[in-house]
Amino acid sequence: MTQVRQTFQWKVCAGIIALAVVGLVSGSTYITMRRSNQSSQGDKSALKSKGIPVRFTHAKKGVLERLSTQPGSIQAYESVNLYAKVAGFLKKQNVDIGDHVEKNQILAVVDVPELEAQAERSRAGLDHARSQVLQMKARVNSAEADLDAAKSAVVQAEATAKSSAAWVRYRALQHKRMKDLFVTKSIEEKLVDESKERYEASVETELAAKAAIVTTKSKVVAAGAKIRAAQADVAEAEADVRVMQAELRKAEVQLSFATIAAPFDGVVSFRSMFPGDFVQSANQGGAHEPLLTVQRTDLMRVVVQVPDRDIPYTQKGDSATVEIDALPGKKLTATVSRIAQSEDPQTRLMRVEIDLPNPSGKIVHGMYGKVTIVLDRSTDELSIRSSCLVGKEEDGVGAVYVIRDKQARLVNVQLGLDNGLRVAVVSGLSADDKVILQPGNGLSEGVLVNATAADDESGKANANR
Repeated sequence: MTQVRQTFQWKVCAGIIALAVVGLVSGSTYITMRRSNQSSQGDKSALKSKGIPVRFTHAKKGVLERLSTQPGSIQAYESVNLYAKVAGFLKKQNVDIGDHVEKNQILAVVDVPELEAQAERSRAGLDHARSQVLQMKARVNSAEADLDAAKSAVVQAEATAKSSAAWVRYRALQHKRMKDLFVTKSIEEKLVDESKERYEASVETELAAKAAIVTTKSKVVAAGAKIRAAQADVAEAEADVRVMQAELRKAEVQLSFATIAAPFDGVVSFRSMFPGDFVQSANQGGAHEPLLTVQRTDLMRVVVQVPDRDIPYTQKGDSATVEIDALPGKKLTATVSRIAQSEDPQTRLMRVEIDLPNPSGKIVHGMYGKVTIVLDRSTDELSIRSSCLVGKEEDGVGAVYVIRDKQARLVNVQLGLDNGLRVAVVSGLSADDKVILQPGNGLSEGVLVNATAADDESGKANANR
């Protein structure tokens, strides 16, 4: 009974202690909140009397550039893999990796004796065809001479026929006189018979002369036919010459494939074989390694992938600065040489190439670095820091707060070039206006401000990213 009474008394004491603790905590919290409210009201009163603390800057005139800084990779201006188009053993190789070569310099030769023999056979065939042409032309000359002789024979036969006709007329008159004399019994009949015989002989001679004319004219026709036949033989022989010339050119071209020459001045950057190795023809199936790779290194290509936001401003001829990681401290100036005018649909980047002279040869294929391209430039307009803007609309109109009579005033401005750090102000501000930096949400029209100059007031108006 005594134990139960003691337990009850203990519980009553614990409840009284808990109530006392809650009362102490509530009183402390009330006192703290009251003091905080009193302090906050004091701060607000101080702000109203002194103004909201802000920093300001002035709009400045100077070169304002929109830049695009991207990674750049160095590539040889030209790079050619050299193959042999004929199969054979590598006879000699005059260069090795790292050797400087000149245009048309012989770099390697493949041994192809069968092609050399074929070329020699084609040369012999060409010589034979040319001799056949000469022979056929001689036949044409001979046929033309026969034609001239036949024509002369025709003239002679015609002359003989005329002479024979004259003799016929003479013998006819003579025979007539003889017959008249015989009628008057002045001569013997024997003389009449003799004159008749001579007359008939002259007639036969005339007939023979006329036949000779026909014969010689047929010889003229035959000689003309021989000329045409000989001319056809000449044309055939000349065609054979052209065929053999084509065969020889083919053999020489195939033979030239066995000689590997440098297409331009450059450096040998790859070699796959040594003299004595068997070289497969490049036009055969399967994958083949090139015999040699030659790269032009007096001029290099710097390849830059420009992002979508900078593409509208990128133009051929834009100035650029190239910083190569392997050559620290050096800034190489150049201009944009080529623009792809097309984005990669996967990366949304556009390929831009910059030609970079490399007279010392220190820049090599595969190097990389940083490229800064000047996309746009403004020199006559005022500019402010981008952090001054309250807002910016699509048509280039923005708003800033300026300090006038120690109060914040919202001013609309027409904006121009924006490089991400600074933005050009076309109109709406003057160089004397104090523009508030980083205006917060607590800033509004007509609010009293406590202004101090920003740290960059002595800096340059030009800011690059």
